[in-house]
Amino acid sequence: MAAGQDLRWIQVSQDDRGVATVSMNKPPVNALGGEMVEDLTTAAAVLSEDQSVRCVVLRSAGKHFCAGADLKERQGMTVEQVRAFVPRLAGAVNRFASLPVPVIAAVRGAAAGGGCELALGCDLRVLAEDASIGLRETALAIIPGAGGTQRLPRIVGVATAKRWIFTANMFSAAQAWADGVADQVVPGDKLDVAADDLAGAIAANGPVAVRLAKQAIDRGAGLPLDEALELEWQVYQGVLETGDREEALKAFSEKRLPRFRGC
Repeated sequence: MAAGQDLRWIQVSQDDRGVATVSMNKPPVNALGGEMVEDLTTAAAVLSEDQSVRCVVLRSAGKHFCAGADLKERQGMTVEQVRAFVPRLAGAVNRFASLPVPVIAAVRGAAAGGGCELALGCDLRVLAEDASIGLRETALAIIPGAGGTQRLPRIVGVATAKRWIFTANMFSAAQAWADGVADQVVPGDKLDVAADDLAGAIAANGPVAVRLAKQAIDRGAGLPLDEALELEWQVYQGVLETGDREEALKAFSEKRLPRFRGC
């Protein structure tokens, strides 16, 4: 699969800034059935190997970001089939979370259950004003199984995560902003532009530096501070001999915008 080529339920495109857009398009709600999970996994795997990608936007081509698991499909599964499927879903979310470049979720409509977990697996979340988001699993007598119990507390803190998960409520974009889940809330008709502008601002920076900054943040988040600071210095050394670092200094002295090449 190359950028611009369709999978069954997903299209991946890329512009000349290095911004890749992953559009989910399985009406009506982008339910996470087996085929959608496979498509997401494939798309993330291809993007992870593409050195020209500087930032990824994950969005919906329809009215809803993702309403979570395909419950009709789930009803026909045996316990053993569910036992095999849930790690596959978690794996798809993990694939996006572990992409070497920043990933932005552009959330319109509903992001429920696994759809919320998919958004939580992204580095940043831009929500339309009329969007709703939440982890509905306990209302279905299950728990989040694609990272929700682990990623949400790391984003908003333990107490807020417990409130979200225990109540199984759907939260408005304004509530998600107040709780720290949303990084930006915009009018619905401005969502794609806002996500694209944010992606462009990221893609304009040194590609190696951005990748290494994400690595330092993600790897250091669970370490004691002294170990995390040592990690930061180790990762920092990865930018010292790059042409981009020299280009940034040269551009500064020449009073122009730098032209980064990612090396």
